[in-house]
Amino acid sequence: MPTELQIAEHRKAQQAAKLAMVYLTGAISADDTEQSIARKAHEFLCDAGYQETWYYQCPALVLLGSRSCVSISGRDYQASTETVGSSNLITIDLSPARSEYWGDYARSLVVEDGKVIEQPKQLEFKNGLHFLQQLHQQMLRLVKPSTTFDQLFEWANVRIRESGFVNLDYRGNVGHSIAASRDHRQFIEARNCARLGDVPFFSFEPFVRLKGGRWGFKHEDIFFFNQDGQLQSL
Repeated sequence: MPTELQIAEHRKAQQAAKLAMVYLTGAISADDTEQSIARKAHEFLCDAGYQETWYYQCPALVLLGSRSCVSISGRDYQASTETVGSSNLITIDLSPARSEYWGDYARSLVVEDGKVIEQPKQLEFKNGLHFLQQLHQQMLRLVKPSTTFDQLFEWANVRIRESGFVNLDYRGNVGHSIAASRDHRQFIEARNCARLGDVPFFSFEPFVRLKGGRWGFKHEDIFFFNQDGQLQSL
């Protein structure tokens, strides 16, 4: 179980990422690109006191348009100059850090009529966002401290397949532990028998596409178990 200090400091980093996402929701226009959105995100995080990132040198990994379904490591990521336009899906994955305290927060934002909107009209947009919201809610009710990384991996991938979606992650996983060092992360992947309750924090971040669909959706938060063994979101 994490200490009160760890919870407080990780929560501050996560809150900075959440506020950055709120800011971006209102700041993105049809003329923006992955490059300009990533720059806006980084500038906001720096102003909030988070100049560092734990994810290589990639504080904001932004994918849109033709790259909506691309799964790529921050080690290799280069933001593109493709514009948002009038209709698009923009996935933004933010990784602020201060010392050993991390944030890790991702959302897919829908653009219709050149603006980011909360309630999309297009059915594929509606279905993708709704599925990931439901998957997170179900995960919160299901997972216990004794649940293994492997069990969460298998459960999530069965739900993804049964719901008509495809896992797009290039490693096949659906999240990872939050560690003091990037190289010490444990992944929510097959054959990892470590218990989720044995790590202080973990992220859950399925990245999915509807079978035959065009768009790739991601929704990520950080979780921990409280003193009563209940799963909480930062």
